[in-house]
Amino acid sequence: MGEWKVSVSLRITATEKADLEALAQQERRSVGNLGMILLVWGIDQLKSTGSTTKLLHRKAPIPRNPDGNYKRTLSPKDEGNG
Repeated sequence: MGEWKVSVSLRITATEKADLEALAQQERRSVGNLGMILLVWGIDQLKSTGSTTKLLHRKAPIPRNPDGNYKRTLSPKDEGNG
């Protein structure tokens, strides 16, 4: 028969969750089903490119802050540039 499926827990923002729910409703799928489709697609994309740097078309990987957050913050000296 088919493969056993396991649960995966992800942390996303409330806005992203609302977007996911709206897209799932639009596609007439459950949030879990749409999430599985997107996750499997993303895994396939990452396998084919070889790294998140190439996948996201970035020259350098996104640095991870000590708190585990990927969000970049501007230092006071960088705020004047732009």
